Amino acid sequence: MAAKTEESTLGYEQARDELIEVVRRLEAGGTTLEESLALWERGEELAKVCRHWLEGARARLDAALSGGEDGAGTADSDD
Repeated sequence: MAAKTEESTLGYEQARDELIEVVRRLEAGGTTLEESLALWERGEELAKVCRHWLEGARARLDAALSGGEDGAGTADSDD
């Protein structure tokens, strides 16, 4: 349930920036196994938030494009 709350409160850019930081820390190494696992889990949560935002944006774009095509066809027939 925490992921749903996070999806609604964390914006795409914020989640993406935090995910970049998580990846940077994992790639740098020097963390314990426990810290690495916690970072990995956080990264998975952040990736889900980003995916949620991107899927929503794709759906809105698809709707706008399909609506624009219908509108363009109507405008052409009026000319």
